[in-house]
Amino acid sequence: MIRKIAATAALLGLTASPAFAHLDPVAHGSFAAGFSHPLSGTDHILAMMAVGLWAALLAQAADRRALWLIPAAFVGTMVIGFGAAMLDLPLPFVEPVILSSVVVIGLLAAVALNVQTVLAMAMVGFFAVFHGHAHGGEIGQAGAWPYAAGFAFATALLHAAGVAAGLLLGKAFGTASGRLATRLAGGAAALGGVWLALAG
Repeated sequence: MIRKIAATAALLGLTASPAFAHLDPVAHGSFAAGFSHPLSGTDHILAMMAVGLWAALLAQAADRRALWLIPAAFVGTMVIGFGAAMLDLPLPFVEPVILSSVVVIGLLAAVALNVQTVLAMAMVGFFAVFHGHAHGGEIGQAGAWPYAAGFAFATALLHAAGVAAGLLLGKAFGTASGRLATRLAGGAAALGGVWLALAG
């Protein structure tokens, strides 16, 4: 059942993105602009997918709750980071940390680091604050919270796509081979982050 829900969410996220693409958050402080924003940046997409991949690996290894607790921790702390930006609270090194999050979380999935779920939540939550602050820094007060709801929903869909990929790879290739394929996908995300950093 969880696999079907995750796969459906992933498909919805992929099919919905073109409909909202390239809305200017300053001109369109709306749910649609917020929804489109995480889907327009490769760094955001790779990081969110990597969170889902790592959550799937942890769920298969020990704690099924990781499937939703880790993505929920990311979304929740991302909204806190957004709120901090709305209050004009400064946060240093936002863009470098966002880029490093792609590499780090991708590597966490690549090595299938097996930690307690609460620690994994704290680890992804750290990076999520910076992602949320970046979103908040791009929009004024008008329409800010509908915008936040939009990017939170899009982020959750990207997490679901990562979770679905991890679960479906396991189902398609068997436990051991599926975990290896999921780890390779995490490694690909990390390499994508390195490429983005070098290209920048």
